[in-house]
Amino acid sequence: MKPNELLNPITIGNWSLRNKVVMAPMTRSFADNTTGTVGDDVVSYYQRRAADGVGLIITEGISPSLRGKGTFGIPGLYTEEQVVAWRKVTEAVHKEGGTIIAQLWHVGRLTHHELTGGYPPQAPSQVKANGLVHRLRKPYEVPEEMSLQDIQQVIHQYALAARNAAASGFDGVEIHGAHGYLVDQFNSEATNKRIDQYGGELLNRLLFMKEVLTAVGKEIGIENTIIRFSEQKDDMPEYKWTHPEKEIQAFLQVFKEVGIRTIHPSTNQFSKIISKGITFHQLVRKHWDGYIIGVGNLDTDIASSSIEEGTINLAAFGRPILANADFVQRIKEERAMTSYDPHIHLSSLN
Repeated sequence: MKPNELLNPITIGNWSLRNKVVMAPMTRSFADNTTGTVGDDVVSYYQRRAADGVGLIITEGISPSLRGKGTFGIPGLYTEEQVVAWRKVTEAVHKEGGTIIAQLWHVGRLTHHELTGGYPPQAPSQVKANGLVHRLRKPYEVPEEMSLQDIQQVIHQYALAARNAAASGFDGVEIHGAHGYLVDQFNSEATNKRIDQYGGELLNRLLFMKEVLTAVGKEIGIENTIIRFSEQKDDMPEYKWTHPEKEIQAFLQVFKEVGIRTIHPSTNQFSKIISKGITFHQLVRKHWDGYIIGVGNLDTDIASSSIEEGTINLAAFGRPILANADFVQRIKEERAMTSYDPHIHLSSLN
């Protein structure tokens, strides 16, 4: 095992991180389903990981609006009550010397009116998703195509959520622009059939993401903003980019224009080849000199080696950190990790 690179500190803008271990964003669904507020169990859950020494904590997806909610128990950052509740989390994490950012997550078409206060799902186009809504187990509905006014309203909601994140004490935010949710629905030709400035050619489809990032950056500083993006879609497992390098270059062009310095390319399998014999993160690194968070079923050896060779700067772990609240200490002491068991580790906030 070569844990040394994972355990070395790193400074990224305003963040002085104790090490290069990132707690990946993971949906937990333990917020109050009516109010969208988190309780003491969520406070303790994040505080334990901060006390363990995790360098950077990225929260579970937090909705910027009620219509952005995709399943039961999703927290929000659009009411004062939610801001107050999250402040307890950030204070606890900071007490332990940790750094924590809020992931803002609007699911777009991947929801149901029973979860959104009676409103239909929102999306760039009226393209219905296949499958069943998570946990609700009802078919997805035909979404409402967003008007230009709707688009501006949602951008404002992202900006307000970022402002609320700062008021809650978060050190920054991550925009969830991956996995087939709202931002990614604009990005993809499979879900974006618009013929206005937000549709058509790839850079036009990326405009919504660009405007969200710009609005959020104005609220909290672009240096405190991360973007997560991906090829994969959670509701379309067969989806592939036609020209991966061209697609990635377009995304990176937008990020550079906005001023983003830290990106989170997301995949389920970090070592999987995406194009011309190289992986997603290697292809991103070919065209990006900023900070990259690696993720995708990583183990500590691969993560450390990938940091050492320069492919990534930080490594995000999901299930291993769910199963091991002492994840960093186990790396330091070279102790074996507890295996992730969904029946155990998803049922409570350990």
